[in-house]
Amino acid sequence: MSELLALGLSHKTAPLELRERLALPEGRAAGLMADLTGSDGATEATILSTCNRTEIYLVAPDPVVGESEVLAALSAQAGIRPTELVGHLYSLRGPDAARHLYLVSAGLDSMIIGEAEIQGQVKRAHELALVEGASGPLLNRLFRGAIAAGGKVRHETSISEKGVSVASVAVAEARRILGDLSNRRALVVGAGTTSELVAKALTSSGTESVFIANRHFDRARELARRFDGGAARIADLPEHLADPDIVVSATNSPHHLLDRELLEPVMESRNDRPLLLIDLAVPRDIDPGVRELAGITSLDIDDLQVVIERNAASRAAEAHKAERIIDAELELFDQWVDSLEVLPAIVALRERADEIVRRVLAENEDRWMNLDADDRERVEAVARAVARRMLHEPTLKLKEMAGTDAAYEAVNTVRELFGLDVNTDPGGGTEATVTPIRRGV
Repeated sequence: MSELLALGLSHKTAPLELRERLALPEGRAAGLMADLTGSDGATEATILSTCNRTEIYLVAPDPVVGESEVLAALSAQAGIRPTELVGHLYSLRGPDAARHLYLVSAGLDSMIIGEAEIQGQVKRAHELALVEGASGPLLNRLFRGAIAAGGKVRHETSISEKGVSVASVAVAEARRILGDLSNRRALVVGAGTTSELVAKALTSSGTESVFIANRHFDRARELARRFDGGAARIADLPEHLADPDIVVSATNSPHHLLDRELLEPVMESRNDRPLLLIDLAVPRDIDPGVRELAGITSLDIDDLQVVIERNAASRAAEAHKAERIIDAELELFDQWVDSLEVLPAIVALRERADEIVRRVLAENEDRWMNLDADDRERVEAVARAVARRMLHEPTLKLKEMAGTDAAYEAVNTVRELFGLDVNTDPGGGTEATVTPIRRGV
């Protein structure tokens, strides 16, 4: 029987340098899912890739083969040997893999416990797998359940209260480093969800102005309008870097947007006015080498993690409540998975009964004499009701056995007794006749 697998790495197991090499934008994720499901490694696949994690969920006929193919694919993506990568990977199977995704979706495995963005990222990962035809019954049920569980956790606990996010922590760090932000000007590079949260947090902190730069100018202008700021294209960044005190970057660019060559002349033109750079992107938008330039303070996502960990204790109690909700939701998923073991036998048993009813009715077609259409329907309904009631008790027993050691033997016994795995004659091998029914007798 195929097994559920989850393989990946996160901010807990791998440094930023490795995470950014394994970041999988949608196009690359779609290609990898197609490769995995087109091989012997998996029948279903879904990839979750965020700034803090890259995880691949599989339904694998052979778990060892599935793990090997994922390891090879990720090693090729990172450009390193599998032996160098394996120490940073976690590999989870069955219930452990399911539990992990539920915790991720609820924000319990995030850098900031309870952060809200991850639930939307899990949803988008599932939607991409659906569009690409890479997911199937098991992963569809798993991801739907995880997304629903995440929503329930946020609704029934205070885990996400005050809207704490990486964006809000970044702005809090800017305030700690620079002091009052009311006379500061900010440039936000990117116009996605994270950039929008950054702009909102900056405005709430009283920042004098917020300028948006984005690859697509229309999107930059639309977001800037919401915060009474200006807009520019990323291609025009150099001419807009002399003015801001804070630059926060959060794009999906595969390469650095700000490097030493770009910033060196900028810093010379600023007359010793310092510049704070905050990089929320993975892969990074800002070359780490710019830290060597005088007047620049540069933070990346891992620098913020240190701050976040200091504030994690306050959410511990809510996290315990959330885990109890997760456990209850996982029980529903586990029951569904257990039913998969007996479900094919139940379906086959019902189909065999329906076929027997059809054969018996067909064999006696010329014996109904002068029955009208309504009476024929009543006869057929009675026959099907008898078949259903005969199978009701065996069906209940099989469902009760789901997930127990007795289920495998019971399923095999049912299949053998009813000939469900062979082309037996559903009519029993001889014609089944009934006494002719005559109206008015």
